[in-house]
Amino acid sequence: MLASLSANYIKQYDTCLKKWYNFCKNNNIDMYQTSIPIIIYFLTSLYHSGAQYGTLNTCRSALALIIGRQISEDDRIKRFFKGLFRLCPPLPKYDSTWDTSIVIETLASWVPNQNLPLEKISKKLVTLLALITAHRAQTLSKINIQNIRISLNEISIKVPDLIKTSRINSNQPTLVLPYFRERPEICPAKLISDYLNVTKSPTTRHASTSRAHKLGINLDIIRKTAGWTGASTTFAKFYNRTISTETDRHSFAKSLLIAT
Repeated sequence: MLASLSANYIKQYDTCLKKWYNFCKNNNIDMYQTSIPIIIYFLTSLYHSGAQYGTLNTCRSALALIIGRQISEDDRIKRFFKGLFRLCPPLPKYDSTWDTSIVIETLASWVPNQNLPLEKISKKLVTLLALITAHRAQTLSKINIQNIRISLNEISIKVPDLIKTSRINSNQPTLVLPYFRERPEICPAKLISDYLNVTKSPTTRHASTSRAHKLGINLDIIRKTAGWTGASTTFAKFYNRTISTETDRHSFAKSLLIAT
């Protein structure tokens, strides 16, 4: 029964069900077998304690889960929520939206892709994918390199893992990234190809940064060269070395070449 719910739904219902349990325990009520007037009394008590429309609507769904769908279908419950809507209507999530062209033009200025730090090319790719596919961040987080298919006109990415919109007998999403040759700086297919090329050899990246550190290169320079943020402390903590004041941006590459 629990497996039929996602972790997000369980987390969302948890607070309401705990309040319902305490309410029933304090009033000697069977939490699985009760009447509509008692449920309305419970919801009213939550309203008077400051609960908003969205919270109460979530509680209605949570109670329907353990008691039955007849709760949501009952005319008295419907009338209660109609009155609740008039007393404290839910605020719209958005009263305006932002101009996507501003973001796209900013991403277009981040070129060439191959020379971008890993953090920056990652942000460019994720942002562009979110814009052109209109999928949730959860869907993008399920992308697996093995499910990427490259053709002459497009790149397609299948997402076989369960996501929020997954249902029995429903199709899983396939992200389609066209080649936008008119503007290669924001071409999604080219960007993902460049990203795969940049990240295809993590062992080389690890070896070069380790070698540079052993040769005494400043950690700030290593972080900037490898694309780590200036606030990142993982590398510094791992090697436990003091950061010097060296500022030569070319010293990283030169040290590797000279030492060979």
